[in-house]
Amino acid sequence: MTQHTNFSTRLDDLQKRVVTARSAVQTAATESDAQLKERIDQAQSHLDQSVQNARQEVSQTAEGARAKWAQVRADAAAKMSDVKANMDKRTHQVDAKVAAKDANWAEADAAEALDFADWAVENAQLAILDAIHARAYADKLAKAADNS
Repeated sequence: MTQHTNFSTRLDDLQKRVVTARSAVQTAATESDAQLKERIDQAQSHLDQSVQNARQEVSQTAEGARAKWAQVRADAAAKMSDVKANMDKRTHQVDAKVAAKDANWAEADAAEALDFADWAVENAQLAILDAIHARAYADKLAKAADNS
């Protein structure tokens, strides 16, 4: 399998994850509080695992592009709030104005996460195009060297 095929497969996987996330969000809007809390626990657990993996990758990779991207992932994950803690704190609120401010903050946080995801996709596209160009150029030079 060529690297180009691997990029296509990974983009297909990413697209499937977006469809799954969209479906989960749409379903969550109609779920009970208990179901929603369970869904949040699962999502938080996946994010926590991703944070752990990114930090491990940073510690294992000394330099280069892989280390830079691992650090970006670790930094972004570290900025993500602990949703479960926020949810637990929220259940103790009795003031409607405080709850409304909390909801506004959570919605703004979600919008920022979507903006970051959009930025990440744009960066991935640029990096993939650069990788394809770099491979094509290396193959061209190798072919020229073979023909010499």
